[in-house]
Amino acid sequence: MSTVIEAGQSRTPRLTSNPRVHLVAAAPALWRVLDHAGVVIGHLQGVPHPGGSRFRARRFHAPSHAFRDLGDFWSADDAVECLRFAR
Repeated sequence: MSTVIEAGQSRTPRLTSNPRVHLVAAAPALWRVLDHAGVVIGHLQGVPHPGGSRFRARRFHAPSHAFRDLGDFWSADDAVECLRFAR
């Protein structure tokens, strides 16, 4: 299931593939991805795209004090899976 992200929209995408991971709103079109223990494993960002909305998986890199983009995906579930396996 893919949720359309319009400019300024902040509706939390519904994850269908992994019930042990959930999203918490951090800003408009930006969500923290938490694992089953409540640990932040990354961020999910809604990104407008000419072919429809995309979801960007982002992870904080402590040594550089910056976020790193792991990729853009057509579904929130795919972006979250990328965060789960890129640990």
